[in-house]
Amino acid sequence: MNMDNGNKRELSSGQLEDLLQILKARFEKNMNRHKGLEWPEVQSKLEAETNTEKLCSLNEMERTGGEPDVVGYDEKTAEYIFYDCSPESPVGRRNVCYDREALESRKEHKPENSAIDMAAAMGIEILREEQYRKLQELGEFDTRTSSWIKTPPDIRELGGALFADRRYDHVFVYHNSAPSYYGVRGFRGELRV
Repeated sequence: MNMDNGNKRELSSGQLEDLLQILKARFEKNMNRHKGLEWPEVQSKLEAETNTEKLCSLNEMERTGGEPDVVGYDEKTAEYIFYDCSPESPVGRRNVCYDREALESRKEHKPENSAIDMAAAMGIEILREEQYRKLQELGEFDTRTSSWIKTPPDIRELGGALFADRRYDHVFVYHNSAPSYYGVRGFRGELRV
């Protein structure tokens, strides 16, 4: 990834080509995730994308193990919706607490980062509960791991945070203290392009 014009992120033409090949192969392998959508339109939108930050965000989703794929199209905004579709919580985003406040509250054994900070740095949004449940309708995800999900302010104000997983063929939403972190818990994100 090239950095120029201050903090502007940009993919090289080779990186973009590699990313497009990966995304195309995943798209074609998982047609159940995006019924009624066609790859040429998605590719055209990605190649015409003038916001290079979004392409870099998509590349970061891939680089950190998220295996992003198209899960929908928003007619109102003319945007394709990508979610992290890796079978388990993205390996490059695990061992993180929920947010900056939780990270700073830890006295010792602090994780390197937080889910909310990582998502912001990547330019993606952490999945909300309804989005996580939609993802689970497309397959079986997080059967051995779990993922932080966007926590409502009233729960977060009391020191808690939410995470979800799939066990016993059901999707469960749980709570934990926001400063906690585990080797099997990461987070999943959404990007609109």
